[in-house]
Amino acid sequence: MDHEINFKETIAHSPIVFTIGVAGDSGSGKTTFTNAIRQIFGPALVSTITLDDYHKYDREERKQRDITPLHPDANNIGLLEDHIAQLRQGHTIQKPVYNHETGTFDPPIPFAPRKILILEGLHTLFSPRLRELMDFSIFVDPENEVKYAWKRLRDKERRGYTDEQVSEEIRRREKDYAEFIAPQRCEADAVIRIAHSKYGKDLGPERNVYNISLMQNRMRKTISDIDLSIDLYSLLSFHERDFLIEFTTQFVDCARMRALTFDGEMNYETIHKLEKTIEYQTGVHPIAMFEGRETVTPTDIVQLILSWRIIHRRIFIRERA
Repeated sequence: MDHEINFKETIAHSPIVFTIGVAGDSGSGKTTFTNAIRQIFGPALVSTITLDDYHKYDREERKQRDITPLHPDANNIGLLEDHIAQLRQGHTIQKPVYNHETGTFDPPIPFAPRKILILEGLHTLFSPRLRELMDFSIFVDPENEVKYAWKRLRDKERRGYTDEQVSEEIRRREKDYAEFIAPQRCEADAVIRIAHSKYGKDLGPERNVYNISLMQNRMRKTISDIDLSIDLYSLLSFHERDFLIEFTTQFVDCARMRALTFDGEMNYETIHKLEKTIEYQTGVHPIAMFEGRETVTPTDIVQLILSWRIIHRRIFIRERA
């Protein structure tokens, strides 16, 4: 690849709408791990759809029908499939809008795709057609203890739920999650597992430090020679916080995947070298997501590595059939 070419410009002038599907439970952190793509390419090239907009029933109707949003029958999967197909062709749709504050639907709005379209939701990889419409797919899979803490915080502070209401909602959703959401792990290109840090549970809410594993299948095509460097001088002379890097093989339901796990905090200079390498390898520049910070977290590192993987998938898409 010609490293003098800014890959952003290539994408901007391409007719391709590249789709990234992010699946996972409600409150699992789906938005977090595609933030790097948004920052690297910017709002002019990246648009996002939240699949909650494709709920079939409002909050009161779901209560009356005794159905959770995790059940496919509570969502308009067919309309979602048709809309994504149209967006991939560059067409504007009339997108439904679900209002989480009121639990009802606002009027539909016109939605035109940008060159990178991120789709986040419960059923992103649920049907064969949805999976065919995704160019790259991710399943975000926090452990229950972590996920439920996040859900409580979000639903109470942003959606006005009481603690008792959140607890009841968690209980009601468990069966549907196991039946309809969790199996989508088998369909994803990458699975992100999140647990409390081995250095202390308090590090999560205090400094956003978790034990995070990025599990992926073997890459078929890639640009070689990308480094995750460790500056031993900096590490031995200045580093004051613990961190862990581990590479293992883990089982994800129906598949074996290679897992790269991070925990603790690392010096910014370590990740900055990875940023510079990605700039050179892909022609995407500048990349300086965490500039000015002394340390970076596993979430930061996994965002960047995942972005590199997504960028490479996009590089090797030459044309849309």
